[in-house]
Amino acid sequence: MTTMRATPISIPRTIYRLHHTVVEWATALPLSIVQLASRVAIAEVFWQSAQTKLASWPVTLQLFAFEYRVPLLDPELAAVMATTAELSGAAMLALGLLARLASLMLLGVVATIQIFVYPDHWVEHLMWTSLLLLILSRGAGVISVDHLVARRIRAGG
Repeated sequence: MTTMRATPISIPRTIYRLHHTVVEWATALPLSIVQLASRVAIAEVFWQSAQTKLASWPVTLQLFAFEYRVPLLDPELAAVMATTAELSGAAMLALGLLARLASLMLLGVVATIQIFVYPDHWVEHLMWTSLLLLILSRGAGVISVDHLVARRIRAGG
């Protein structure tokens, strides 16, 4: 009678191969897809915020006067500045138009919200900041107006 001997499976080797496969797959993902997804995701956050402000401007002014209370700024001016930054920044990011400038502007909005308005919401603000920092540091990516303009400039016209 022969005994069947099971071949031991090398768990560490299997895990290594799986990890290697996942890393290869992730590395093959074009950065421009990540940049586009980041731009669209964060643009949506700020676009929706601006739309909420515009939906009821009197309520927005009350919020800026009594809840948000940004120091050194008149509440009406702060409301206009915030709404303008959110609308323009969101549109610029969605298009990939001057995306680094837009991300810098929206980082200022996030910093203001974090410091003066909702300091307890730091996890959400950190997520927004992470996406904006990706765009600031790496640009809008190939799927953007910025890329088209840069390509046109490099081509000489």
